[in-house]
Amino acid sequence: MFEKFTKDARESVVGAQVEARVLGADRIGTEHVLLGMLRAPDSVAARALQRLGVAHADVLAAVRSLPPGALDAEALAGVGIDLDAVRAQVEASFGPGALDTPPRSRAGHLPFESSAKKLLEVALREAMRCKHRRIDTGHLLLAVLRLDDSTAYRALGALRVGPTAAREAVTAVWADVPVG
Repeated sequence: MFEKFTKDARESVVGAQVEARVLGADRIGTEHVLLGMLRAPDSVAARALQRLGVAHADVLAAVRSLPPGALDAEALAGVGIDLDAVRAQVEASFGPGALDTPPRSRAGHLPFESSAKKLLEVALREAMRCKHRRIDTGHLLLAVLRLDDSTAYRALGALRVGPTAAREAVTAVWADVPVG
């Protein structure tokens, strides 16, 4: 599939690994792919998000501010378990940060989370839907907008970037730049 990626899309995927390491992750998630797209300021995704007033630093701050395991906390709350209360009790007994996992150093390539793999597959579908022969960062961004349960989608939501506005911004950038 990567042979269909444009140079900036391939660089975004490589940049996702760098972003994952910067954030101390041991796997590449959708948020890292989104940040990877923004590493190249002239990429379609970066230009589209710039039109919406969003830069790499904004997305990085949004990703960092998202609660870890938010979906797990919601699921536990659904069965009557307050994760914040459990954390407070553990920290009262064992000290602040007792449940925090220190970042691990991992040599070599980081594996993709299943959600990041799905993002790449959806980007291919987006390119096909648009009748484009190549996958660029615009398609990657459109894929993020389709994965509404992903961390990347939640980060954009935290920045008040809605799917409709982002799609329109990608389309506007494509109107300025020929797509393969």
